[in-house]
Amino acid sequence: MRVQYSNPRPILTKEPFKKSWRPKAHATRSGPARFGGKPARGGDRGHKPAGGGDGPLRLFGLHAVEAALRNPGRKLNRLLLTDNAERRLIESMGPLPCKAEETTPRDLDRLLGADTVHQGAMLETEELPEPEFASLAENAEGRPLLVLDQVTDPHNVGAILRSAAVFGAAGLVMTRRHSPPLNGVLAKSASGALELVPVALVQNLSRALEDLKDAGFTLIGLDGEADARIEDTDWTSRPVALVMGAEGKGLRELTQKNCDVLARITTDGPIASLNVSNAAAVALHTAALARRKGA
Repeated sequence: MRVQYSNPRPILTKEPFKKSWRPKAHATRSGPARFGGKPARGGDRGHKPAGGGDGPLRLFGLHAVEAALRNPGRKLNRLLLTDNAERRLIESMGPLPCKAEETTPRDLDRLLGADTVHQGAMLETEELPEPEFASLAENAEGRPLLVLDQVTDPHNVGAILRSAAVFGAAGLVMTRRHSPPLNGVLAKSASGALELVPVALVQNLSRALEDLKDAGFTLIGLDGEADARIEDTDWTSRPVALVMGAEGKGLRELTQKNCDVLARITTDGPIASLNVSNAAAVALHTAALARRKGA
């Protein structure tokens, strides 16, 4: 099947892509031009990208806590562990980088909520330094960027981050609004990947997509109704951004128009669709196979 591009471009060569990152600057009323619609540092960020609230940022679960403890970029404020959780962490990573306070499962239930699957481990920390969107795109180095269009469920975004870490994505781009906070729920679902995959938040997704296109990225929108298939899509001739929408709504109309190609996952069963996190895993695996074949 031949891929049909919504915005045709010149025929690509097999020469390595060398175009430098020079997105357009977008002037705002409140300050100088920025890329991706991002407000200047120190300005209003809409919502806290990690904490999602005014209280301390609490990560929980053994994988999420261990990954945070291993991350030199994390500030470790308070570590609470049950005897069993402390033993398991020490077996996995050796001496802990900070002193742990002894606690009980019941105490953690009271602190985090009775339905929280904390596995006896909780870390109070602060949000990670946020990467610049332009830097994230410039350093992709042949690996795909993931762009989420109003995917709001933290479990789905966490699972997408985990797949991004497994299959070597360069990073994740989300909007500041209509995206989940990078907090304990998301980190638990990401199983440590929140510490490994950089997440850039932009104010205006349409502008961010335009910036990526100006820098030479091919934007591949995942759409279950598309004619093209992801396995027939060119993943290697230029930098690629994989754009995904929320379950049910899918990609918004303007987001679809910004994509160079819409592609679907080939299915062969009685159910024709996957949830967004599973679809991301399939698409990223397809991209990883394409990179390996082209190496």
